Amino acid sequence: MGQRQEDAVREFCALWGDGTLETKPQVEKILALMSDDAEWQQWVPGGPTIRGREALRAEFIRQTRIATNNKCNIINILSNDRMVMTERADDAVIFGKSCPHAMVAVYEFDDQGLIKAWREYIDMADLTRKMGVTEEVAAHG
Repeated sequence: MGQRQEDAVREFCALWGDGTLETKPQVEKILALMSDDAEWQQWVPGGPTIRGREALRAEFIRQTRIATNNKCNIINILSNDRMVMTERADDAVIFGKSCPHAMVAVYEFDDQGLIKAWREYIDMADLTRKMGVTEEVAAHG
């Protein structure tokens, strides 16, 4: 149960990059895995929620300006036919600083098998310390 959704999440994560400077997030392919009205809560609790394909596109493009060398490293994954949960240990260079970070990401799927909600549970105090910025800059930088 949930294998198709797990495969979609593995693809989704791989589309963010392979950890090298040369690979960039494949924004249009990432969006193709998401519903038109999808939402992404960047960090839980308290982080901003981005809603809708155009807003997501703009946010993904904004992030490509501040983050490079992205690699989502799935440690554990579990699922059912509507939800996938991953434990990850991601790598990125954000604002020019190495920012490895641990998180749990939860993806909810619609009837067409597209991601309709994506939430990331992350210690933003740790990540912003590594970035050398405030949460406000991290959210809107």
